[in-house]
Amino acid sequence: MITRKQYLKTRPVCKVTFKLNKEEVNAKNSINIVGEFNDWDTSSIIMKSLKNGSFTKTIDLAPGQEHQFRYLIDGNSWVNDDYADKYVFSEYGNCDNSVIVLK
Repeated sequence: MITRKQYLKTRPVCKVTFKLNKEEVNAKNSINIVGEFNDWDTSSIIMKSLKNGSFTKTIDLAPGQEHQFRYLIDGNSWVNDDYADKYVFSEYGNCDNSVIVLK
């Protein structure tokens, strides 16, 4: 779930914190955030595993845009963010992508 959007006043950046609770995913090893902002690279953004079984990651995104993304769990299962701002159909894989909308 997208837990926080923090717009910086000193730079044109929004710090977005993503967090998935243990109950939301059945990840054993890793979760990656994959999206337009990293050219759909399945290995570049790795979420940090917390002691309570949750995963979190804060990344800088450009404001004034919409960013499509999905989560890749343990390198083989794709899931959407249940709390995304909206969803759009993806022509790849016949599924929807999560979208974060930044003002």
